Amino acid sequence: MNNDNSIEKICRCPWLDTSKPDYVKYHDEEWGVPVYDDQKLFEYLTLESAQAGLSWYTILKRREGYRTAFAQFDVEIVAKYSQEKIEELMLNSNIIRNRLKINAAVNNAQCFIDIQKEFGSFSTYMWQFVNNKTIVNSWDNLADYPATSAESDAWCKDLKKRGFKFVGSTICYAHMQACGMVNDHSKDCYKRSQIINEYQQV
Repeated sequence: MNNDNSIEKICRCPWLDTSKPDYVKYHDEEWGVPVYDDQKLFEYLTLESAQAGLSWYTILKRREGYRTAFAQFDVEIVAKYSQEKIEELMLNSNIIRNRLKINAAVNNAQCFIDIQKEFGSFSTYMWQFVNNKTIVNSWDNLADYPATSAESDAWCKDLKKRGFKFVGSTICYAHMQACGMVNDHSKDCYKRSQIINEYQQV
């Protein structure tokens, strides 16, 4: 982790609030890095769904709370959460206590498992929507960033057809940004070229 002095010296994405060290850590170590691990993908998808209508930082601050509440994002465990467990989570101040979102997390875990059975892994299913290769974009300013894309529209449509909840195209695009399906680091952000060089996908 960079110290506070170096945070300001390195050029990063225009959306990042560099006054928040945990936000900087997320940007520097996770955002835009390609992910193929199903457990991590289920975590991202659950957190992105929980974000709907809120800022990402609101969720990021509660990430550890979510990890505890959702069994470290073990999809098999979450898929079996009972109504009693859901009521328990509604009292948990370490997560967003929204019944629809909590119910969606359990529902989505069940749908996630169905996809794993069909494709062998959720990762295999998910990455096909970008032809198994990161889409590298070239943004200069914050205003350039889109909220959705043709790929997120297509993926959102398919997820909904498979029964997923809280997976609109905006949420899907945010997920694609987070797990490296698209590299949306700005042109002058140091992470953009680092990810391109480190994860050259053929």
